[in-house]
Amino acid sequence: MTDMETSIRKKTVILTTGGTIAGVGNAGKTTGYTPGVLTANELTSSLPRTVTDIEVCEICSLNSDDIGAVIWLKLAKFINKKAAEPDISGFVITHGTDTLEETAYFLDLTVKTEKPVVLTGSMRPSTAVSADGDMNLYEAVCVSASPKAVGLGVLAVFADRIFSARQVTKTNTYHTAAIGARETGALGVVRDGEVYIYNKPTRRHSLLSEFDVSELEILPKVNIVYFSADADPEILEFAAKRSDGIVIAGAGAGEFDEGFKKVINRLDIPVVISSRTGEGIIVASNLLCKNTVAADDLPPQKAAVLLRLALTKTKDMKEIERFFSEY
Repeated sequence: MTDMETSIRKKTVILTTGGTIAGVGNAGKTTGYTPGVLTANELTSSLPRTVTDIEVCEICSLNSDDIGAVIWLKLAKFINKKAAEPDISGFVITHGTDTLEETAYFLDLTVKTEKPVVLTGSMRPSTAVSADGDMNLYEAVCVSASPKAVGLGVLAVFADRIFSARQVTKTNTYHTAAIGARETGALGVVRDGEVYIYNKPTRRHSLLSEFDVSELEILPKVNIVYFSADADPEILEFAAKRSDGIVIAGAGAGEFDEGFKKVINRLDIPVVISSRTGEGIIVASNLLCKNTVAADDLPPQKAAVLLRLALTKTKDMKEIERFFSEY
């Protein structure tokens, strides 16, 4: 880093996408609100500028259930271009909580910078009693500006805790601490603006990732099929005809019945086996069909993200197995 770079006042770029954090409803109520109402400037108007300068950009204003590959690619390309500017210390993305984990993991695999990229949101709209958005946003900015977060890949900050993009997940429908990290836990915490890191990601991410989306406009199509008792295997056949790859949300350690097994054995597209349980790992010895790949500890929705990126490079099952062991 040059003397000129060290003398520049650093700033965080806040990218807004809508969600509950920008939601507005009846005063005091936590339900029945409209997400994504607040503009980017309104959302950040009360944010202290003591930690870092702020630049704000509105990417979209959507419920996160409507965010997918088009917005993912837009975010990744924007960050990869903007990260080259020397005065930027990091990025914060405000996002609805329902699919925050999928956006975070996609970006973790595709952004090409060591600068922190931090996702946050809220469980209560801005008009609720004790709305949690302002604090989550402030703490996300603190992490984005912290040298301690450099090189950790994409992160999520929620309710004072810092999570890796690979492990973060939504665990509750209403609680203000609904964003967690299952059995592996948080990377660190934020207290009064101070960042404390206790763990680091061990899987490949960001600059170490081999996935390049710079020339991509679309992603391969991957659907998730959920197994339950007496699940109709024709649903799996229907999904497979409309997919470049399939993820099975299996019972227990990625298991399913004979009807599913027969269909999977006939498929000529990659099939990844995950679990509907929410925790634990799938290993090769768990697999019921030879032409499948174990998702490791990725839940179905994240296994689908990785499979979509894997299919931009190959359909070879051995290579896809490697991706799931390294990322």
